[in-house]
Amino acid sequence: MARKSRVKIDILDTTLRDGAQAANVSFTLNDKIRIVQLLDEWGVDYIEGGWPGSNPKDEEFFAKMKEVSLTHAKLAAFSSTRRKELSAKEDPNLNAILKADVPVAVLFGKSWTLHVTQVLKTTKEDNLDIVYDSISYLKSHGLEVIFDAEHFYQGYMEDPEYALSVVKTAEEAGADVIALADTNGGTLPHQVFEITSKVVSSVKVKVGVHMHNDSGTAVANSLMGVLAGARHVQGTVNGIGERTGNADLIQIVANLFLKLGYDVLKGEESIRRLKEISKRIYEITGIPPNPYQPFVGDNAFTHKAGVHADAVMKVSRAYEHIDPSLVGNARRFVVSELAGTSNLQTLLKGLGIEMDKKDERLKEALKEIKALENKGYSFDVAPASAILIALRALGLYTDFIKVDYWKVVSENDLNIAVVKVNGQLEVAEGVGPVHAVDVALRKALTKVYPELEKVRLTDYRVLLPTEIKSTESVVRVTIEFSDGESSWRTEGVSTNLIDASVKALLDGIDYYLQVRNLRAKGVIGMVKVAGGALQHA
Repeated sequence: MARKSRVKIDILDTTLRDGAQAANVSFTLNDKIRIVQLLDEWGVDYIEGGWPGSNPKDEEFFAKMKEVSLTHAKLAAFSSTRRKELSAKEDPNLNAILKADVPVAVLFGKSWTLHVTQVLKTTKEDNLDIVYDSISYLKSHGLEVIFDAEHFYQGYMEDPEYALSVVKTAEEAGADVIALADTNGGTLPHQVFEITSKVVSSVKVKVGVHMHNDSGTAVANSLMGVLAGARHVQGTVNGIGERTGNADLIQIVANLFLKLGYDVLKGEESIRRLKEISKRIYEITGIPPNPYQPFVGDNAFTHKAGVHADAVMKVSRAYEHIDPSLVGNARRFVVSELAGTSNLQTLLKGLGIEMDKKDERLKEALKEIKALENKGYSFDVAPASAILIALRALGLYTDFIKVDYWKVVSENDLNIAVVKVNGQLEVAEGVGPVHAVDVALRKALTKVYPELEKVRLTDYRVLLPTEIKSTESVVRVTIEFSDGESSWRTEGVSTNLIDASVKALLDGIDYYLQVRNLRAKGVIGMVKVAGGALQHA
């Protein structure tokens, strides 16, 4: 497809309105203000803040926003067209928009005869009057009006003449933008292109698109709408929204800017912040980030298969559609039963250890890694444990820790661990059995290695059970550590939860000591971690 010229596409974010309708999402007032400020800084053109006539929180939000200055975006309030039994000036929803004192109104109205006659229970002619009166009333008060033609695509497919008459009525009333909404998410990309093209050729006003993801095509539909002539796109960050969600603005703006050559947000500056913006919205919503999310997920540029890793190291675009740095992401290589020596070679290179991928020692290390994966390990999420295996195979490993004995007693909410490590016998009490072992190990080892005082356990996860090619069930424990500058993940597998935890704890402490020792010897440089993959800094 030919690359387009840098035509500007306006972006309207509805995370605070449509996104707030997602199951398990509930924004506080402070959350909403933080998101507005983040989106404004990012370069969004319009921010739909909520529906001031529907609930007290949104009314309070718009009142509070009068004290907040925006540098780029226009704040918009959402509402419906007037009630059929009221005039525009009598309608509480329209007047709530005026009270909100915003520069932009987003007004939705019926464009599907099904909704006009069976939901709104009025005539098609009356509905046109409702649309005209509502828009012209808000325009008479100096507002910019974006008209969302609800269920437009379904309406067009059933009665194209009437759906177009609604759009043309909105244009006559003075709407600045007419957004065609696929409200139930049932339209497919080829239909969106065909219908949007006909609307664009029928009106002079700017046309926009608002897509839902019920058919899994919201992003594709949004892009097809733009290719058909739409110059305004609505969506939410990370695609959150009612039912299966809205079109994901992260994917939309990346494709528009990087693949299709359109001008969006603040250009390259905003695109490089895509991963950051996605992550911060996930944090505010409390939704775990999707590691498989296109462009910004932790796995979006992760290479596991040996053939892929080898090719990417030679020519990155062999298996990557863009340079991950363009969207603020990073390339990762993971080691697993599917990996080749190239994966392990790259992992070690991240530490500053250069190896020929044909080195027999690498092959031996990889053989052990694959054997352990067959027993339940998953080194793609715990690369530090895989590195320890490689260091042993390469002769770079030093024995710092010798465990002579450990035992945990847990009864009546009392958890006591007894360990003998490097000849040091220690007893410790913890809030749980794993914590007790962690405390006891540290007490014993910090006497010899005081630098371990810096190391903290920052995440602890258990996968239970895992079937390993037999009837035996095992426990997989993954632990993340940090010394305040770097972080790393290790793993332990056993039929016993405490044993698996001890293995992961010991690997985590051991890894820190090995890296520190090799760094002191000048073998490796500083180590950082991104998304569980070790990277050289």
